[in-house]
Amino acid sequence: MIEPKGTSEFVTVGGLRHHLLRYGDAGDPLMIVPGITSPALTAEFVALDLARDHRVHVLDVRGRGKSDTPPTGNYTLRHYADDLAGVIDALGLGDPIVVGHSMGARIAAARHVLHGARGPLVLADPPLSGPGRGPYPTSREAFRAQLDEARRGTTPDEMRRFYPKWPERELLIRAQELPSCDETAVRETHEGFETEDFFPYWERIGRPAVLIRGGASPVVTEAGAAELRRTNPDVPVVDVPGAGHMIPWDEFDGFVTAVRTFLQENRTMGGPR
Repeated sequence: MIEPKGTSEFVTVGGLRHHLLRYGDAGDPLMIVPGITSPALTAEFVALDLARDHRVHVLDVRGRGKSDTPPTGNYTLRHYADDLAGVIDALGLGDPIVVGHSMGARIAAARHVLHGARGPLVLADPPLSGPGRGPYPTSREAFRAQLDEARRGTTPDEMRRFYPKWPERELLIRAQELPSCDETAVRETHEGFETEDFFPYWERIGRPAVLIRGGASPVVTEAGAAELRRTNPDVPVVDVPGAGHMIPWDEFDGFVTAVRTFLQENRTMGGPR
């Protein structure tokens, strides 16, 4: 059993108890929002690096990790965005830096727009699928198969079939944490990837913000990146060469460099210090 190096915190928002892991004691507050089957502990390696000069929280999104699981029908972008806004308010973080990956990037964008946030925003490889667009590249059946395998008991070697470039520790953590993901949460979120449009949120986001994509991502393809740049030219789209959709796991140094470059540029332009 791999135990977190961060400190657990719980806050109650909207009738649900939300779990977070906290790292670091100094610097600007920073919230990490992980992806569809990534409980908070899976992002610890990113949090530990950013906690060198930030106060970092990583959220267990509803239906994952140690956060509560609501009834069916409660996994829309609005639900997630309201959770994130409420958790940030409950922790007294003001308008923190928000770093979202995949599903978490969609949540971060929706919270930014729906709740009038103005803090620095890092969107990592958000699903661009939606009405009138192609399907999300990982099928619902593939997610269910991974969940079933994890609940039966899986090994890093088996996980490596899906994630051949990942370090051993991250494979161990994923195998350990994946069973905590509620199947309904995953199914309804996957449906949302194909029924809820990301672009109306994207088009309303202004600086300070950056979108980071994996150079080899099947989720934000070259064509998708071109559409992002065309529909919101104010927000830079940065590639991490050699990375797929799971950017920090695939190319950690490239991802962290892109995040830190953005944060430094934001400080230089007079953003939060």
